[in-house]
Amino acid sequence: DCTSLEKVVFVENSQLTSIGESTFYNCTSLESVIFGKNSKLASIGDRAFYDCISLTSIELPNSVTSIGHNAFYRCTSLTSIELPNSVTSIRDKAFSCCSNLTSIELPNSVTSIGYDAFFYCTSLESITIPNSVTSIGESAFSNCKSLTNITIPNSVTNIGDWAFSWCTSLESITIPNSVTSIGYDVFAYCSNLTIYCEIESKPSGWDS
Repeated sequence: DCTSLEKVVFVENSQLTSIGESTFYNCTSLESVIFGKNSKLASIGDRAFYDCISLTSIELPNSVTSIGHNAFYRCTSLTSIELPNSVTSIRDKAFSCCSNLTSIELPNSVTSIGYDAFFYCTSLESITIPNSVTSIGESAFSNCKSLTNITIPNSVTNIGDWAFSWCTSLESITIPNSVTSIGYDVFAYCSNLTIYCEIESKPSGWDS
């Protein structure tokens, strides 16, 4: 039972390489996590900070390459996070239901954004997808109701089902000519959206 834990500090030169599955699961009073200098941390396991509803800040070290499924699921007090250039993928539901997250900066090392990665991040106003990303997963930004615009880079070839559905404030989006596959109902219920297409023919899977 870690419900009274408020702060975690890893010592300098810590040799810890991973935070295991559900390590801080439901630590509802945890407000901050600080990693020591020269941290060797490489991976954050599935559900590592799941339901840490008081977590407001976390600065990941430059050694982190992998963030697991549901790693920060429902961290509802988290307002912003900066990912290091070592991270290569945003796994399924990694930041899902972080309802107070207003911004996040994805590094150029990220190649894929997983299923439900930012689902129901209702306060998310802006996000920049780097040119390294090739795939945007199903429902990745679904229900991001404060998101007003987003740029899909020319590196993206696949956009999954419902990826931007219920983004009711989304005003414009451009589909670059690199996109070859778009899933079902990608822009469903985006009532204020204008779609600009650079592609010359309809990508496979894109319904009417």
